[in-house]
Amino acid sequence: MTSASEAKIAAAPISWGVCEVPGWGYQLNPQRVLTEMAELGFSATEFGPIGFLPDEPARKAELLAGFGLAATGGFVPVVLHDTGHDPVPEVEAELAAYAPSGASVLVLAAATGVEGYDSRPELDETGWDTLLANLDRLRKTAQDAGVEAVLHPHVGTMVETSADLDRVLAGSSIPLCLDTGHLLIGGTDPVAFAAAHADRIAHAHLKDVDEAVAHTVQSGERSYYDAVIAGLYRPLGQGDIDVRSILASLRDAGYEGWFVLEQDNVLRAEPEPGAGPILDARSSVAYLRSTLAELAV
Repeated sequence: MTSASEAKIAAAPISWGVCEVPGWGYQLNPQRVLTEMAELGFSATEFGPIGFLPDEPARKAELLAGFGLAATGGFVPVVLHDTGHDPVPEVEAELAAYAPSGASVLVLAAATGVEGYDSRPELDETGWDTLLANLDRLRKTAQDAGVEAVLHPHVGTMVETSADLDRVLAGSSIPLCLDTGHLLIGGTDPVAFAAAHADRIAHAHLKDVDEAVAHTVQSGERSYYDAVIAGLYRPLGQGDIDVRSILASLRDAGYEGWFVLEQDNVLRAEPEPGAGPILDARSSVAYLRSTLAELAV
């Protein structure tokens, strides 16, 4: 892993409540979000949902550059299990914005085909075969554009549980996005997973989690959306995930990818200047920088 001073630390618009799910709370404008990212010293951000940044690749890159930001890439939910759906054209359209913004990682999620993350269908063998084949196809599509594709296990998608992950690890060559929160909620210990599969991890979404709230999602007591409102995610170092051990596993494996701080958030209204998501983001980035520095000693 690179030294603490060289670590690639990025932000994500979802930490400011900006999300692709319809009805996901109050949506801040990009000027405020990007200004606050720059204030905290981030060098890059994920693109965020369609419509958050300009659609035209050059304008998107120009807007980010005006705040001193590059892009890591984007989170792209795409249907992979449907034999009648070809995901390549929509991924190729997404990749068009990558080179102008310096983006290098395509973060795929195996979408269910319905809005939101509160339920998902069960896949049969044909669905799984189609999903796994499409993962390898999309990895090749991204490689042809000079981009690394990774799969993001995610609550309410077709790859959520430990069993789902095992099928992907065995049946596809695609690298993974380690999302500490979604792994835990899906029933996978993120610390153990990072220790066992660090060589397969090419991108990291770092979250801390209130495990008691996570259990209410696992039990069906709360929807994912309601759990986020209830404080599911915490600033790094203030929840129940041993983030330090995960960082140590990645360091030992020579990880050189991005660390994306991603504390999913739902806003009710525009926060006052200096208040709102920037406070948790400031705490998280300080924790990450200090922990990486300690591990580098």
